[in-house]
Amino acid sequence: MTPSRSTYRYRFIPVEPRHLNMISEWLTEPHVAKWWNEDPGVEMASIAEHMDSVSVEPFIIMLGDEAIGYLQTYDPHLEDDHPYQDQPTGTLGLDQFIGEPDLIGQGHGPRLLDEFVSLLFEEGVPRVIVDPDPANSQAIKAYEKAGFVAFDTRTSIYGPALMMARDNPDLVFEQSPDDGQETRLQ
Repeated sequence: MTPSRSTYRYRFIPVEPRHLNMISEWLTEPHVAKWWNEDPGVEMASIAEHMDSVSVEPFIIMLGDEAIGYLQTYDPHLEDDHPYQDQPTGTLGLDQFIGEPDLIGQGHGPRLLDEFVSLLFEEGVPRVIVDPDPANSQAIKAYEKAGFVAFDTRTSIYGPALMMARDNPDLVFEQSPDDGQETRLQ
């Protein structure tokens, strides 16, 4: 069944210690393990740290009463030497996966991304970026369906990345002629 706007609503709840075993299981699912850290233990340690982080906010994606995936936002400007600090101030990065294999390819990805990003925009976030591996065509298609547009390809400490962004339609950006940096205008 493909999600429709009227039928499916997603909720995003903060990760708590009780969620860690479930996330750990999802990280071992082949469709997740292929694109997330090769060592689920390393990734789990990172996610556990994020629960108390200032720069990263981890969430469980809920479909009704069912936990279906993991999502985290991060502020590249709050992390020393983050490779995406060239983005406008206030930009948030987003990483996510659907953990339940039977929900892959049913349209949940674009829909939950659209809902989550819309919530961020309501809070005044000017831009949301994602950085899928250029070989992850399924994720790229989901991001495009959710309104993200590719703007760069990079290789960083996280590996190869197709940089994609979705800008808040209620905010206007202006390119500075001097340094190429974008400035937000209200």
